[in-house]
Amino acid sequence: MPRRTLLLYREGFPSRPRFDTAVSRALLEAAASGRAPESFRLFVPGRVLAFGTRDVTHPGYARAAAAARAQGFPPLERLAGGRAAVFHEETLAFAWAVPDPEPRHTIHDRYRALAALVVEALHTLGVDARVGEVPGEYCPGEYSVNYGGRRKLMGVGQRLVAGAAHVGGVVVAGRPDLVNRALAPVYTSLGFEWDPGVTGSVADTVPADLPAVTESLVAALRSRHEVVEALLPPEILQRAEALAAPARPPR
Repeated sequence: MPRRTLLLYREGFPSRPRFDTAVSRALLEAAASGRAPESFRLFVPGRVLAFGTRDVTHPGYARAAAAARAQGFPPLERLAGGRAAVFHEETLAFAWAVPDPEPRHTIHDRYRALAALVVEALHTLGVDARVGEVPGEYCPGEYSVNYGGRRKLMGVGQRLVAGAAHVGGVVVAGRPDLVNRALAPVYTSLGFEWDPGVTGSVADTVPADLPAVTESLVAALRSRHEVVEALLPPEILQRAEALAAPARPPR
């Protein structure tokens, strides 16, 4: 089977978390409309607490968002599903935009492919990485990646639109304490029970820093695809600016 060509974008906008999310949304729109091929964005985000749809509709959301701000993590609604998750400067965010005429039929295929990619990358660093939910983990999911079945290292979610899918999430390279610090008051406000003791990071398990984690993921991508590194197209950035712009109040 021929290897698919995949565009790799590494640009991130850590000082503009809302714009970062808008860029991923713009790439998803472009993939769905046939204006852009399959792409994978891999970037270091700024501090943000990304809420899932269930969180945003929860009665405690206003308190949770205020708690996130108080911890220095601006709240926003995440593009992919799931519960509240934390991004910070020692994490690696990913956003995979996949054109697919019938994306609902291949949801689990994409989850399995992404989890396998992360496991392969972490194995090259010496991490005992495994796929599966750790009891008590934050933002739980069956395609999370953990260390030895004990601590969560990666979370992933998926968003479907007509004609494409977005698979997005985060690998915690270091500072899991920041994840717990931000989530503790947030999950209390949302009434979500979890165990901070199962929050982990790659640096807890092997002597690997964020650049090493990044390059291991790029190498894993290259083992599966014909990877072409590129800069984000101007039309994607322009669309992201429009998506990130605050809504105008009604006249």
